[in-house]
Amino acid sequence: MTRTAGEVLEAMTARLAPEPDANPLLPLVASGAAGLGTLAALAGEQRLVIAADLLSFRHLAGRAAAGEPTSAPFFEMLAEGEAVAAGRLGAFAEACGVDEQRAAAYAPLPGCQAYPSYVARLALGASPADVVLALSANFASWGGYCAVIAKSLRDHYAFTDEACGFFDFFAEPAPELEERARAAVQAGLDAGRIDEETAHGHGRLLQSYESMFWTTLARP
Repeated sequence: MTRTAGEVLEAMTARLAPEPDANPLLPLVASGAAGLGTLAALAGEQRLVIAADLLSFRHLAGRAAAGEPTSAPFFEMLAEGEAVAAGRLGAFAEACGVDEQRAAAYAPLPGCQAYPSYVARLALGASPADVVLALSANFASWGGYCAVIAKSLRDHYAFTDEACGFFDFFAEPAPELEERARAAVQAGLDAGRIDEETAHGHGRLLQSYESMFWTTLARP
């Protein structure tokens, strides 16, 4: 029996669900044990991740428009979201004591920048429909992390709603993005362009690099 896009997305998300200890920074933030220096580093890394992912998603949208047009709206919305997130990140950085000069001088950690580097690699050569499937599975855990961080910043660090806005944005449900993902995956299935094992390989590396991101920041 042929599976629907929704079933394929659900199955891939289940296969790629992270281990409970994949994000060692999360319990530190959730308990208030993470220092402001660590949170400032998170802001610095996210600033660079957003800039890189914005370019990658725009490139994927362009590639998709040329050959897999049903996938293009998904990447266009991701690019729009990164632009919104960039506008919200500043308040979080300021709450962590990071001014413009400090932000500009920040030296990125290799373990944190592996994720956007791999997204850029996918943007250059992977099938857009496979990337939609892999990213959608990865975003499920990212949104949950952001929800916990947003609550914890309010509970333990007395951050304002504005300072938590970056994490609130990603924690919010995104039904339109999910609909665009289903349309892209369905079109890929109908055209025989989806290779689930290849997409799983992309997603496995994305999840591993994301875990590396959090593990790097959690180190003393």
